[in-house]
Amino acid sequence: MSQLTVELVAADRKVWEGEASRVFARTVEGELGILPGHTPILSVLVDGEVHIDPIDGQRKTVTVDGGFLSVDNDRVTLVSETVDASSLAG
Repeated sequence: MSQLTVELVAADRKVWEGEASRVFARTVEGELGILPGHTPILSVLVDGEVHIDPIDGQRKTVTVDGGFLSVDNDRVTLVSETVDASSLAG
C-alpha cells in the first residue's frame, strides 16, 4: 500500500512526523487533498486547519498560522511559524 511520509514543523520544533494515507490543507489556491502519487507542488498555506490521516491511528488536526507546503515523491512537508497542536496531546 502506498503512503505518504509527513513532517509538520513549527518555527521552534518538529510537531509531528509519520506515515499517512492522506493530508488536507488550505492554500492560497484553495483546499488541497494530497494522496500518494500526488504531483510535486510547493504552495503557500493560509491560516486554518491541517488534517493528517495517519496509517496507524485516528485523524490528527492542527491549526497553522500560514506557512508553506511541499510535496515531492510522496514526502509532504508542512512548515508554519506557529502550530497549535493541542489536539495531538493525549
